[in-house]
Amino acid sequence: MNKSLPASISDKPAALQRSPQTSSVQRFFQQWWQAFYVRRLLLQLVPAMAGLALLVLIWQIISFKNSSIPSPEQTWTEARIVFSDPFYQHGPNDQGIGWNILASLKRVALGFGLAALIGIPLGFLSGRSAFAHRMLQPLISLLKPVSPLAWLPIGLLIFKSANPAAIWSIFICSIWPLIINTATGVQRVPQDYLNVARVLNLSEWKILTKILIPAVLPHLLTGVRLAIGTAWLVIVAAEMLTGGVGIGFWVWDEWNNLNVPHILIAIFVIGIVGLMLEQALVALARMVTYEDTGA
Repeated sequence: MNKSLPASISDKPAALQRSPQTSSVQRFFQQWWQAFYVRRLLLQLVPAMAGLALLVLIWQIISFKNSSIPSPEQTWTEARIVFSDPFYQHGPNDQGIGWNILASLKRVALGFGLAALIGIPLGFLSGRSAFAHRMLQPLISLLKPVSPLAWLPIGLLIFKSANPAAIWSIFICSIWPLIINTATGVQRVPQDYLNVARVLNLSEWKILTKILIPAVLPHLLTGVRLAIGTAWLVIVAAEMLTGGVGIGFWVWDEWNNLNVPHILIAIFVIGIVGLMLEQALVALARMVTYEDTGA
């Protein structure tokens, strides 16, 4: 004999049931969020792709009018060959593009590292001491406008070698943005912070590590971005003059061989590496930058 179960037992609890209205609202918000995300992505990608397409179109027209300029298709074919083995070595002056990029990045890192080691402390000193600021400001105003390549012969004269001279040029072009932006950041630290430090009788080391460095970091990273960008520009020109292994020398060597497709490939490589360095520093700056929302 079959007996039906009571309604209180057979029915599911109300909390476990999903009403059609709730399900439709969730689907609506999911679809809205997906459409919003896709729209944001398209707004970022479409203008960039349109700009690249315009560049390729202009390039194609120029190559059609001037036969000495390789077309985008020819350059792409050569690029696939170049990057099929970027780390080959056939002698000290015949190496793959990968080794040349690494050699240039190494020089940039050494020159920038030396500049940061000297420039950042000088920036803190200039920002904290009015006497140091008045002493350094005329020197910076006098030497900052000088082209970094003008310092290259001085480096060759001092070091008697091309590689240290190129690093010297990177050092000279990198140190000024670091000093200026660090000093500006120190000078813009709210006076209330320093007044509280005096009330608490903090030492100069405590003021530096607990107040100045966190407050100055966004300005410092702006200086780092400017210095790295300038250093990457300068190293290409310096390597053209000094020779050896490096992306600048690679460009000049390909010009001597009249290999125009490789020159265009190097131009794109220089731009992409510079863009990657810039975006990495922008991401780092966003991580340490804060906004004062007020009370």
